[in-house]
Amino acid sequence: MEFEERLAALATKVHNQRQAIQTEEATKNAFVMPFISTILGYDVFNPLEVVPEFTADVGVKRGEKVDYAIMRDGEVQILIECKKSTEPLKIEHASQLFRYFSVTNARIAVLTNGEVYNFYTDLDAPNKMDDRPFLVLDLADIDETLLPELSKLTKDVFDLDSVISAAEELKYVGALKRAIAVQFREPEEDFVRLFASRVYEGRFTQEARSQFTTLVAKASKQFLNEQVNDRLKTALGASYTAPIEQATSVEALSSELVVEEDIDRDTEIETTPEELEGYQIVKAIACSEVKPERIVHRDQKSYFAILLDNNNRKPIARLWFNGKKQKYIGLFDEDKVETRHPIESLEDIYLHADALRVSVSRLR
Repeated sequence: MEFEERLAALATKVHNQRQAIQTEEATKNAFVMPFISTILGYDVFNPLEVVPEFTADVGVKRGEKVDYAIMRDGEVQILIECKKSTEPLKIEHASQLFRYFSVTNARIAVLTNGEVYNFYTDLDAPNKMDDRPFLVLDLADIDETLLPELSKLTKDVFDLDSVISAAEELKYVGALKRAIAVQFREPEEDFVRLFASRVYEGRFTQEARSQFTTLVAKASKQFLNEQVNDRLKTALGASYTAPIEQATSVEALSSELVVEEDIDRDTEIETTPEELEGYQIVKAIACSEVKPERIVHRDQKSYFAILLDNNNRKPIARLWFNGKKQKYIGLFDEDKVETRHPIESLEDIYLHADALRVSVSRLR
């Protein structure tokens, strides 16, 4: 299984089990140890590679422990501190990492709750762990641009120098991307004022601020949507316009009757970021059964199709997201008859993970 596939499989496991994990110890056993072993490639049962409850005396602090130390050639390279999965990470949780970082040879420190992994180094001052991570891996929303750097910390291709040299750019680019994402979701006054000043010459009153807060948020979403569609037009050579509204009744349909008719109907189609995000979730689930490159999508006038081997006779699922209110995921039985299941959010797709795996296994 490839690196990306293993990461996607672990992400699915974390999503499905996170609410059942209530303690730090359970988080380590269920999520963090699999991350160290299946993602980074170290043997968690070999003390020459992974030392649990690693102890190093720090000044007057005696007997304090950090959860894991990853070793190479007898030296500590990575320190990992864990918190329980139900708690968000805070820099206050990293007190042991700060102390241990200065008294070991480690250049990488990781603070995690099993779902989010914050990677730190010492860019600001030598042998002193930075306050801000240079890389943030969120298994609920994996940023694929980070995976090449993450892979450099794996046992087989460990390249610490390369990671450190790229860390400063990663740190600030990552922080900027997260800041931009926040502004696109809920623009703050300074952000709104910046763009309003480019198009509006009147006084920035309370009324104007309220109006432009809505307008900036709307323009940001439309801009992102247009960028995605432009990329798709270039890649597919297809023509995209506005989507039509889809009926919202739950019904069973024969895949064979309708798929072939609308494969070539690519007019009046708009592929939305939400459809692409849903596709990535289905792909992450399905890649436990097949290689991810075999899973493709085709956007249709009424629905968003997810296929195996780019073959319309091998439908994995359909996303019915064109309706203004209710969304559905369409799943197929062994006779390729589709049943639509209502979903309230994209995360509800994970509720159908077992059915999706069965469907893919049947088609492969």
